[in-house]
Amino acid sequence: MNVKVLGPGCANCRATVALIEQVAKAKGLDVTVEKVEDLQAIMGYGVMATPGVVIDGTVVHAGGRPSQSKIEQLLGG
Repeated sequence: MNVKVLGPGCANCRATVALIEQVAKAKGLDVTVEKVEDLQAIMGYGVMATPGVVIDGTVVHAGGRPSQSKIEQLLGG
């Protein structure tokens, strides 16, 4: 599973990356997490509020740090 976190590197973006990695590890999932900070690339996904989360090419969250339960749901569980 390929997960991209879209954002300029703010605290919420960093926390989102850490939470995704934590949930994936706890569930034993093979997840590649990529941080996308380039504004043009972020806008290319149509995300105007960060952090945004893209899973396998589909935007699944934008604007504000997602909760742990939302991350668990997005990662399949």
